[in-house]
Amino acid sequence: MAYEFTAADFDDLKAISGDEVVTHSYVRDVPLSGGKTLALITLDNGRDHTRPNTLGPVTLLELAGVLDEQRARASRGEIAGVAVTGKPFILAAGADLSKVSDIPSRAVAKQLAQLGHWTLGKLSELGVPSFVFINGLALGGGVEIPLNADYRTIDRSMPALALPEVFLGIIPGWGGAWLLPNLIGIENALKVVVENPLKNNRTLKGQEAFDLGIADAIFNPATFLEDSIAWADGVISGRIRVKRPNEPGKLERAVKWDIAIGIAEKMLKSRIGEVAQSPYKALELLKAAKNTDKHTGFRAEDEALAELISGDQFQASIYAFNLVQKRAKKPAGAPDKAIARKVTKVGIIGAGLMASQFALLFVRRLQVPVVITDLDQGRVDKGVAGIRSEIDALLAKGRISPDESNRLKALVTGTTDKADFADCDWVIEAIFEELAAKQDVFEEIEKYVSPEAILATNTSSLSVEQIGAKLAHPERLVGFHFFNPVAVMPLIEVVKTPATNDESLSTAMVTAAKLRKNAVITKNTPGFVVNRILAKVLGEAMHAVDTGTPFEVVEQSTKPFGLPMTPFELLELVGLKVGAHVLDTHHAAFPDRFFESANLHRLAELGHIFERDAKGKIKGIDKKALDIVKGGTSPMTAQQLQTRIEDGLADEIHRMLEDDVVAAAEDIDLCLILGAGYPFQMGGATPYLDRVGASERVFGGTFHTPPIRGVA
Repeated sequence: MAYEFTAADFDDLKAISGDEVVTHSYVRDVPLSGGKTLALITLDNGRDHTRPNTLGPVTLLELAGVLDEQRARASRGEIAGVAVTGKPFILAAGADLSKVSDIPSRAVAKQLAQLGHWTLGKLSELGVPSFVFINGLALGGGVEIPLNADYRTIDRSMPALALPEVFLGIIPGWGGAWLLPNLIGIENALKVVVENPLKNNRTLKGQEAFDLGIADAIFNPATFLEDSIAWADGVISGRIRVKRPNEPGKLERAVKWDIAIGIAEKMLKSRIGEVAQSPYKALELLKAAKNTDKHTGFRAEDEALAELISGDQFQASIYAFNLVQKRAKKPAGAPDKAIARKVTKVGIIGAGLMASQFALLFVRRLQVPVVITDLDQGRVDKGVAGIRSEIDALLAKGRISPDESNRLKALVTGTTDKADFADCDWVIEAIFEELAAKQDVFEEIEKYVSPEAILATNTSSLSVEQIGAKLAHPERLVGFHFFNPVAVMPLIEVVKTPATNDESLSTAMVTAAKLRKNAVITKNTPGFVVNRILAKVLGEAMHAVDTGTPFEVVEQSTKPFGLPMTPFELLELVGLKVGAHVLDTHHAAFPDRFFESANLHRLAELGHIFERDAKGKIKGIDKKALDIVKGGTSPMTAQQLQTRIEDGLADEIHRMLEDDVVAAAEDIDLCLILGAGYPFQMGGATPYLDRVGASERVFGGTFHTPPIRGVA
């Protein structure tokens, strides 16, 4: 049964779409064999490729009207088929999210779901075959357009196809959650709808999408449109019969479907916990798609999308999305790019694991000579060999060509003679965290480099200003704090000391961008942003254990934060000795607010907290670890500790903002999302702290006005 709406039913939705960049639906007739005609609809917002087609309310209403016209033409025998494609390189990048956060109520949120179903559902009700030619980028609703059609072709060079909704705190709500599993099978659908979004929004290339069964035919880019039209002609005339080997059969529905859902649910619980709502709502819809009709499936999507769009997590996700897509691209406090110094050669002090990661990143992204140094030739040779081995690995994976491999290897050299750093424009140290050692290496290297060369330190906890205490030109020193693994983590904290000049700061920001990293400028303060906040959580967790709270209760207390791992899993990941050092550093700086932990040093000597099986899976808390921490006499409940951590975070972040550590609360959240893996649906830390009342309890206000939360 079709949706029975008129355009007037969506007036409330139109009211919030005032400045929508409308993607228009342009129709032209294409002659087919036998005197037949194909109506070809091209989606085009009139902008270049930097502004993809998006699907806002006005866009959808226009498309609905055009499809109604084609249905009328089909009924009169004027056309034998309808096809939809996009402007060059782009089909559609999904719903227009720019105004979604302005949706005032659950009822209007439901209208958005219904409008998508009403419009795109017309593709299967035209009275003639419908086709979508996926000619380029297709995300979210841009994938649901072809899913609602009868047939699909795809360009082999198509760069990205994905349903990223779960990552953003919603679900594919314009047919995707019902149509996709019934087209390509439940296991493939789980990969596209749930697994890929949670892998940092992994996308599919054209061939991958075709292999999964999302498209019925694949063609090369040079003649994609012509070949797609010819293929559609063959389908309409009956010369081509379409086979879909991945469509689920009776056996899959009877046996595999529920098993696959069960496995996916277990995977979600182990990987992300149970705080995030959208992945579980998506699982619920995918499970129901096994034995419901399309009408029932679409109605379920309406309710699910309305619930999620009007909820707290989606609003926080949109806030996080805007931070990453907009604020990160225009960093607060960044000087004019024009004054940045050109980097034509990079020097790296150190040849260990971190230094090798730096060298590989700098040589790949900047394509300039990189020289590394260390205490002796043996360490230097080992470091250079390791970097070249990583380049070989990239070649073996097909990530780079043989020519690029040879070129990169030739750009990487090692030396023990600091005079080889004389023509470096950028020198970064990557040695162990000891203040005197870092001071000494910079004092020595300054004798060889030019007065204009920028010096950078990767310290995670030491004072950048103190590191530069022996420099003749401390104005050239910046903090340039990467997160591990360097190749993967997108954040760099760029630390400005009182002496750092604008040229050095600008060079650091421009260099970070060329490395394809997001940089946030921070004040020179212990822990900068990410480590200071993590130290607060880890310090409170260890203090609770030290005073008698069981490990399991502590872990329970932090579950509502939606973090990717518990405090003790994080401690093991970063290294217990590193964790103990971070807590000591913060206790020394802020003894009234940060705890040190003698027990953590003892656990570091033990080397672990958890007992694990042969595969590394956690079995429980190690008995020796329990013996180390026993003796506390003031245990807390999970709720007491949760409130204590929330209030402690609200206090610390408020102090950081009062002290101008960063420009705004948004920068705190950006750092946590990009540098500590805080999930999008939490929006970082500050939206959550406002929602649970911690901000009000601690400083009588909120970080955001109005607070970032859902609507009724």
